[in-house]
Amino acid sequence: MGSAWRQELKPLGSGIGLRRDFYEQLPRTPRALDWVELVSENFLTLGGRAQRALDACAERWPVIPHGVGLDIGGPEPLDEEYVSRLAALVKRVDAPFFSDHLCFARLGGVYLHDLLPLPFSEEAVEHVVARVREVVARVERPFVLENITYYARMPGSTLSEATFLRAVLEEADCGLLLDVNNVYVNARNHGYDAKAFLDALPLERVVQVHLAGHTELPDIVIDSHGATVRDEVWALYRYLLERTGPVSTLIEWDQDIPSMEAVLDEADRARGVLGELEAR
Repeated sequence: MGSAWRQELKPLGSGIGLRRDFYEQLPRTPRALDWVELVSENFLTLGGRAQRALDACAERWPVIPHGVGLDIGGPEPLDEEYVSRLAALVKRVDAPFFSDHLCFARLGGVYLHDLLPLPFSEEAVEHVVARVREVVARVERPFVLENITYYARMPGSTLSEATFLRAVLEEADCGLLLDVNNVYVNARNHGYDAKAFLDALPLERVVQVHLAGHTELPDIVIDSHGATVRDEVWALYRYLLERTGPVSTLIEWDQDIPSMEAVLDEADRARGVLGELEAR
C-alpha cells in the first residue's frame, strides 16, 4: 500500500455512524455531513429499515463498512460466510475501503462480542498478516485495521504495541484506522506518552481517524463511546493531523446515544479542525 495507495484514497472529511436511532432522520438531514460509517454486522443480511436507511445514505454520501466481527487475529479459520457477505456489502455501497479491528473476537466458534487484544509478538504478526492477505483477496478492496483499547498485555508479548502495529501494517501492506481516543486511553492506563506513541507509528498509512468519548474512573479510563470527545483527545487529534495532513474523521457514539444533532455537532467540530489545517 504505502503512501501512494493512501494518496488514492482522498480524505472524505467528517462523518458519523449510521446507528439504528438515526435510520429515519439521517438520510434526510439538511446539515453538513461528508460521509457515513456503518457497523458491517448490522448490514450483512439486508432488508427492512436497515436496507432502506443504507440505500438512502449511499445515494447522498460515501459509505464505509467498519466491522467488529471479522476476527482477523483469531485462532480459528476465517468465517467463510461472513467474508462472502462482507465482500457483497462492500461492493453494494461501492466503498473505497473497509475496516475492522486488530484483535480477536471469536473462540470455539462463538463470537465474544468484545474486542480482545493479541499478544504483541512476531508469531501474532505472521498470523495476522496471512489472514489480512486472505481477506483482501476475497473482498478486493483496500483494508484498514484499527488499533484497539486493551486493559492488560496478553501473555507472550515480546514487542511494544507501536512496533507490533507497524509490523502488521507494513508486512500486510494495509492501512491504519487510528482511533485517537484509544491511544489516549491506553496511554493513560499503561503509563506511556501518547504523542511519542503516535510518532512511533507509520503515520503515512493512516487512512481514517476515530474520535470518541471515554469514562474516567478513579483507577482506570474506560473506552466507553458514550460522551463527547474530551479536550485532551481533540488536542491529540490536532497533533496527529500536523503530521498526516487531513484524514477522513469519524465521530463514534455507541452508548447513551444523544440526539443526532448532538453527534453532528461533534462532526462539525472535527470538520472545523480539518478546515483550519487545509487553510494553512
